[in-house]
Amino acid sequence: MSKKTVFTTHVATRLVSASLALLMCCAGPVRAQPMGIPSMGVASAAELSPEIERTLGDAIMEQGRRDPTYITDPDVNQYLTQLGRKLAANAPSGIGQTITVFAVRDPQVNAFALPGGYIGINTGLMVTAKSESELASVIAHEIGHVGQRHIARGMTQSAQSNHLMLAALAGALLAALSGSGDLAMGVAAFGQAAAVDRQLGFSRQAEQEADRVGFDMLRKAGFDPQGMVEMFNQLSNASRLNEGRGGNVYTSTHPLTLQRMSDIQNRLREMPPVAHKDSNTFWYVRAKMLVLQSRGGQAQRSARESLERSAQSAKGVEQSAAWYGLALDAWQKKDAARAGQLLQKAREGGYEGPEIASLGVALTLSAGDAAQALQKAEAAWHKWPSSQGLALARVEAMQKAGHDRDAVAFLQILEKKWPDLSLLYKLQAQSYERIGQQVEARRSMSVFYELTGALPAAVEQLRQARAMTKDFYAQSELDARIRSLKDRLEADRQLLERFKS
Repeated sequence: MSKKTVFTTHVATRLVSASLALLMCCAGPVRAQPMGIPSMGVASAAELSPEIERTLGDAIMEQGRRDPTYITDPDVNQYLTQLGRKLAANAPSGIGQTITVFAVRDPQVNAFALPGGYIGINTGLMVTAKSESELASVIAHEIGHVGQRHIARGMTQSAQSNHLMLAALAGALLAALSGSGDLAMGVAAFGQAAAVDRQLGFSRQAEQEADRVGFDMLRKAGFDPQGMVEMFNQLSNASRLNEGRGGNVYTSTHPLTLQRMSDIQNRLREMPPVAHKDSNTFWYVRAKMLVLQSRGGQAQRSARESLERSAQSAKGVEQSAAWYGLALDAWQKKDAARAGQLLQKAREGGYEGPEIASLGVALTLSAGDAAQALQKAEAAWHKWPSSQGLALARVEAMQKAGHDRDAVAFLQILEKKWPDLSLLYKLQAQSYERIGQQVEARRSMSVFYELTGALPAAVEQLRQARAMTKDFYAQSELDARIRSLKDRLEADRQLLERFKS
């Protein structure tokens, strides 16, 4: 971890801690979610409508994506979000929000839900999961909280502490919107939002409700419901092992009571056994997350040793994924030769996938052979045209080979496929700049900044673009876009001011 990252995280931690301390001293102990929440039933939307909840969630995530612990890797976030949406599609009565699952670099076993359908998964939870069904069970549980609107109702209940908590969150977001707080305030906003889940403290009824809804989603989506019991056991064991050392984060925020365990076990006895085969992607992404969460020192050595044990003892795709993780570790340490050898081991037995192919393209580029890298990327893209990571690897190979016009055309196709993938617009801006289309470069950068929450920077890019053209129609279009972004900034400010007051 760099000194800059350590400093930023430290500043953010102090800001969030100060906000939470203010809440605690002003409001007394934070009350758990009220026992009046129905065990199973439709939630009232009187205090925080789904539309406002989504707007608040969007504002949190726009700033949260600047947090140094937020994982931007496309393989990771694409896999998690697809898994979450597969589960949500099998919800008993619908979710009411579009589910987006993202990863946070943190070895603690934890997951949390934010307003508006956003669910965060710590890398520690992902690498603790022994199967895809175990991971899916935690995501399904969090989606259950979203669907039953536990977050929204808990944030707006009458308790003074929750009103103060929401006001602190709104204040952090307002500072980030103004641009005065820069990165540190954006990180503080994300940390404050993630703390919402911890501060609310769901009631036993709410936890059981999320279990039941999650269990049904898990079963209907084709996963093994036994995975929920196995994950419960793992979390419970981890909590006991950590007693006296701060406990287990997930079990402290989602208490694993005997009643919850018995309830799921009883439901499981009534179901026929399910044989679920883990996807290959689960194992490759799990190995990648183990590497990503280890930033040097003992943690990195432990991760490497864990992967080495799996590479020697595991079979099939799990073994291939372990070799892939070791190759990725070597690549991050800039040992390209070693990474290439390990990646070849990952391919033994005929195993291949977009994750392996993407790393292969990166290794070829590092050797200075852009033409060969592009050839590999194009062949792999035809095999796996749904992989965001591979798409980005192909764009990088195009740019390194000097094919910027082809890159622009390909990126336009990708933007229609994945309009919210912000990195596409940044790469497009780079290629536009190199081929001399400066106005289009700034248009693309404005979209990148908009998607990453830096609205003032997006407006500035559009202003620069307007100054570079004499075309009346282009200027008119840019003026309209600038007004639209300014209106959005003002609407966000007004909404957040309501919560702040």
